[in-house]
Amino acid sequence: MTIDQTQNEIIEEFEFFDEWIEKYEHIISFSKDLEPMADDYKTEDNLVKGCQSRVWLDAELIDDKLIFKADSDAVITRGLVALMVRVLSGHRPAEIAAVDLFFIEKIGLKEHLSPNRSNGLLSMIKKMKLYALAYQAKLNEE
Repeated sequence: MTIDQTQNEIIEEFEFFDEWIEKYEHIISFSKDLEPMADDYKTEDNLVKGCQSRVWLDAELIDDKLIFKADSDAVITRGLVALMVRVLSGHRPAEIAAVDLFFIEKIGLKEHLSPNRSNGLLSMIKKMKLYALAYQAKLNEE
């Protein structure tokens, strides 16, 4: 499945909910699908700067695709990072670096997240795209 197909799937999922409390519950449900991150990965280097909650993010290149691991100490934030992992993990670095994450606006996240959570989400995206750019550069060297 492409990144855009996943984004469209998420947009369709969120269309089922009328109230934002239901959408928040759906975001929280994503946190349950996120594989627990081993404590070895919960390092200062993997901490996402700019998040009010503690969020750890790591990436590994497997068969030319980035696989993200993530965790957070806050349930909504864990759901948000799980959502981002769902969208971006398993794709080539160049795809991730260039992607337009249109689903964020389409599902209303932009206007319904608090400023702190919104900044945190942007910080997660930035870190994921930086991983993608770094691995893309590494692939181009080979």
